[in-house]
Amino acid sequence: MTVTRLDQGQRHRPRMAFLKKIEALMMEMQNPDTGIKTEMQRVMVTNIPHAMAGNDILQWILQHLQVTQEEALHLGDLFVKYGYIYPLQEPKNLTLKTDGSLYRFQTPYFWPAQKWPADDTDYAIYLAKKNIKRKGVLEEYEKEHYNMLNQKINYKWDFVIMQAKEQYKAGKERKKEDRYALDCQERAYWLVNRTPPGMLDVLEYGLDRVTDPNENKVNQKKTLDVYRREIMYYQQAIMKTRVKSSVSLGGLVKYSEQFLSNDPILSGCLPSNPWITDDPEFWDLNAKLVEIPTRMRVERWAFNFSELIRDPKGRQNFQLFLKKEFSGENLGFWEACEDLKYGDQSKVKEKAEEIYKLFLAPGARRWINIDGTTMGITVKGLKHPHRYVLDAAQTHIYMLMKKDSYGRYLKSPIYKEMLAKAVVPQQTVKKSSPFLFGRRTLPSSPSPIILRQREEEAKAREAATTVDITQPHHRASWSPHLAVYTGTSTPPCPASQPHSPQALPHSTAGPGPFPSGPGRPRAAAMSLGRWLRRGRWSSPAFTAVSPEGSAVSHGKVQPLGGRERRLRRDSRAVSR
Repeated sequence: MTVTRLDQGQRHRPRMAFLKKIEALMMEMQNPDTGIKTEMQRVMVTNIPHAMAGNDILQWILQHLQVTQEEALHLGDLFVKYGYIYPLQEPKNLTLKTDGSLYRFQTPYFWPAQKWPADDTDYAIYLAKKNIKRKGVLEEYEKEHYNMLNQKINYKWDFVIMQAKEQYKAGKERKKEDRYALDCQERAYWLVNRTPPGMLDVLEYGLDRVTDPNENKVNQKKTLDVYRREIMYYQQAIMKTRVKSSVSLGGLVKYSEQFLSNDPILSGCLPSNPWITDDPEFWDLNAKLVEIPTRMRVERWAFNFSELIRDPKGRQNFQLFLKKEFSGENLGFWEACEDLKYGDQSKVKEKAEEIYKLFLAPGARRWINIDGTTMGITVKGLKHPHRYVLDAAQTHIYMLMKKDSYGRYLKSPIYKEMLAKAVVPQQTVKKSSPFLFGRRTLPSSPSPIILRQREEEAKAREAATTVDITQPHHRASWSPHLAVYTGTSTPPCPASQPHSPQALPHSTAGPGPFPSGPGRPRAAAMSLGRWLRRGRWSSPAFTAVSPEGSAVSHGKVQPLGGRERRLRRDSRAVSR
């Protein structure tokens, strides 16, 4: 393939204006007079021609573009990330280092503006050649891509291997410096077009556009080629399968309603959520091969065939049904193919041969019935076995079981018997947990008025239980005019008159905060209530109010006699 013109294929790329500016800078940087000076540089034991240092690239950008050093470094990084300049010493790292690290200009054929598609066949040839050169030592993501491409283009894999061997043989005939430079060049190209995991893909811009948004369309004449491209685009758009939004949304609603009861977050799980209650019974009841599964699990097998075949217990029960119909080899073949896909890579060839001898070979012990076309594709692929070599046969058997055996299984006594004896666990009491979801219903918040009333009641109870009765006191007779002592010392009580009315400070005879005259009984009662709410129960004055109470060590008030009951009745009369 040769480049016929510089802008070939550019009219579809939305970033073309940006890429054209980079190309103009590349052409100016390679100018023999005003560009960057390249020379022979030594890398390890090899002399590489036309190499340049990263610091020279940075200095050229600073001098010719008149930008800051930070902007120049960012622009140099873009040159490397887009593949216009590739590193020689660390090909895996597509960044510009401002030191003596060596770089070379990429061949214009590999510039992103050319829009040559990074074809899967070319990438498969590159990986196969690298696999031959390193004797099977590839990066993890390269191994995954290699296996995926082997499955995708298996029909021309012999061509891929042949091309890889020819290119490897031709590369060995080149000079050492040329071979090293071409390896770095090819590796940088595929790092840009097949970005490894974790690396930024600078060429990711979305779908191709029908027209170039950067071109001037005012006086543009549509040629036959333009119309041909538009017709091709619209034909491809018409061929795409589409469905009405109402139909797709209806399917989504139906799926959600069907699986709602099996959602552990929305509907909870029985007997309890083990992550909340620390009860492992849920795991025991839903083990892979438990003897008797739960009813919800068995009912889920009837949703679709995928739910049945993904459940180990479901496959075990389905196998019993297939044996009665003399078709148990179908499920056995499907399970063997799954083991080949997700098993050990070193045993792929051995397992593929065993599956062929057991299920596919003429006269096999568990021979499966597949059509001739599928058998031909499978036998041809087994010449170069890989993980997905049996996909065609596995899909055929899967559809056969889904369309033929699955419907009869749901109506069979085997499934009905399993459904009848399935366990229905009872919900257990959950422990308190900060994760409030599942089947638990949260109570509504009380009204602020109720909260305020509860606070006042709690304060009143607290004030009533903080009476300090441990202070020494004397018996005193009841006085019809209750006076309150607000001092800090114990009031004097003459020994000669133990049963006479005790005169307290701030009584009716002298000035006090609560006058007890007949003119202000209600004001006195209200003041007394406020005084009690402020916590004055601990005052020593109240030790004389309870003539029958005695000080005890445990701080509780003992029952009082008739005098106390009379005192309460008179105090209520005063408050009224």
